[in-house]
Amino acid sequence: MEVDLEPKVLDTSSMTEKGYGEFGCSHYRRRCKIRAPCCDEIFDCRHCHNDAKNSIEIDPFDRHEVPRHDIKRVICSLCDREQDVQQYCINCAVCMGKYFCSKCNFFDDDVSKKQYHCDECCICRIGGAENFFHCDKCGCCYSMIMKNSHKCVEKAMHHNCAVCFEVKITVLPCGHTIHLECVREMERHSQYSCPVCSKSFCDMTRVWERLDREVASTGMPQIYQNRRVWILCNDCGENSEVNFHFVAHKCPICSSYNTKLTRGRIATGSSEIMKTV
Repeated sequence: MEVDLEPKVLDTSSMTEKGYGEFGCSHYRRRCKIRAPCCDEIFDCRHCHNDAKNSIEIDPFDRHEVPRHDIKRVICSLCDREQDVQQYCINCAVCMGKYFCSKCNFFDDDVSKKQYHCDECCICRIGGAENFFHCDKCGCCYSMIMKNSHKCVEKAMHHNCAVCFEVKITVLPCGHTIHLECVREMERHSQYSCPVCSKSFCDMTRVWERLDREVASTGMPQIYQNRRVWILCNDCGENSEVNFHFVAHKCPICSSYNTKLTRGRIATGSSEIMKTV
């Protein structure tokens, strides 16, 4: 009888693919579950735990969340072996997440998100590290597109959404933060300006062109044709004196119609307006 003395080599590629895409939850595709240290219960991920433990059915005094860094134990979805947090199961050697972060105790099989860990933010982000930079003043990562133009708001990511006051996930061009879903809800109601500073958060060129046509086609009664008013532009921050119009007032500096009337009366020039201040 021949004995095979050759050492068996573990096919790590097959272990990486075994069970891939078959396990997970609505939040992540992964091949492990977590044991929440706070309540000693098993969940697919910490978001599943937080959703369950903060539902309306739970007594308000019992509601709680589990911080990502507190997770110490995971359960392999293929062999059910409970173990310390690590990428490969100590029992069946399956890869429990193609993306694995030992700092965040985070697993995810969907690497198309291009996850990366930001040491300054102390969390994992998506989109690829090469596409983002970390702003120390804002305390968060921004797209490289904004590197030379973004508006710094100190500890921006430590502020809540300006609409629903929950944790924010989207940074507007002005630097303020807001839920992406709140942005979409505002857009559904034709609201396109930041709820904090009122600056436009998307390209309004076509809207301004349409307003140009409306203003040009809307005649003003004789009594209003000489009326001059002062406006403040929410987009560029400049104060200007313009002709009063029923439809809208256009900023002569940046051509935005995102303006508000500050003061005005029938006048022939700026000097007369200033006398009323």
